[in-house]
Amino acid sequence: MRLRERSQTLAEFVVEAERFARTFGEAGTLSVRHLQRLISGRKPNGSPVGRPRPATARLLERMLGLPIDDLLASPGAARGRVESDDELRQRLSAARRVNGDVLVLLRDQLTSMRRLDRQLGAATAHEEVVTKIRQVSGLRSHSLAPGIRNQLGALLAELGTLAGWQKLDMGSVGESWQFYEDAKAAARESDDVAFQVHCSAEQAFVLIDVGETSSAVELLRAAERTAERGTGRLLRSWLAAAHGEALAADGQRSASLRAFDRAAALLPAEASAVDGPYVVLDPVHLARWRGHALARIGESDAVEVLSTALSSLDPTFTRAETALRVDLATAFLALGEREEGRVHAERARALAAEIGSARQQRRITLLVGPAN
Repeated sequence: MRLRERSQTLAEFVVEAERFARTFGEAGTLSVRHLQRLISGRKPNGSPVGRPRPATARLLERMLGLPIDDLLASPGAARGRVESDDELRQRLSAARRVNGDVLVLLRDQLTSMRRLDRQLGAATAHEEVVTKIRQVSGLRSHSLAPGIRNQLGALLAELGTLAGWQKLDMGSVGESWQFYEDAKAAARESDDVAFQVHCSAEQAFVLIDVGETSSAVELLRAAERTAERGTGRLLRSWLAAAHGEALAADGQRSASLRAFDRAAALLPAEASAVDGPYVVLDPVHLARWRGHALARIGESDAVEVLSTALSSLDPTFTRAETALRVDLATAFLALGEREEGRVHAERARALAAEIGSARQQRRITLLVGPAN
């Protein structure tokens, strides 16, 4: 059964199903034991489990945006099968039921995935994001309401950038690139330049990781120019900081520092609700980002900037702390402070192992060598 592809525990899925049923007036019910049987396809005595009750089937279809036959099929079994008239009508009907309340629920689920991702890492959260991409993609593909379809496109762009960043952190640059390509296509359908610019800008980090730093600089320069028209200050600040990182990676010290000054000038004084792409940027995260660039270009004040950022960082941002400690190790070692550098490198190594960050593990190995 394709529910196997979800990374949630069965108990978490059942709780989510109960909440969905209450919110949208569905009569279907689901227990952990029933879910186990649906996933295995067998009863305890080994006989086939059969189809769930109609009310339960409808609940699952509405939650996951797929016909019950596809959900009960083994992973990949429905791939390549011609969609029947009835199946098409089912998919169109499911997409037609997407309204403002459903969109809020989907966005809330994305928020939960982001929290899991930043604290526990991509190794825990990635499969759930990919499953949600398939669900939202199916709804968008069969949505006939332009306003709803645009919002599903924006949501799909956000999911795609999260999956792309996760794959980059997991060390799979090719898969990361493709997630960003898909995210850009979805963003174009959102009819909002902010989502389009954000997807393109995030893809620049893949270029940096594979050494295409001059291409990353050009991509982010173009993104900044495009964002001058019709995007908010927070996104423009984020784009300036991203441009600053690319410039530092490309060895353009003065231009990098100017970009970070531009980011600081654009950063809003107070956090507010953002109706646009999700970015994490406040004075602490901007200082962390600037410190990364300073460490990369060998500036002596990198240690002070990074240490201040570390002392103020929200402890739930585990991946951010990991990267920050690698930067601190880099900065300390550049100053000849080998013991301080080693302490931060080893702490970063432990955190990277916990969250499955191949990207940061590679940086640590290049910096201080493999673990003893």
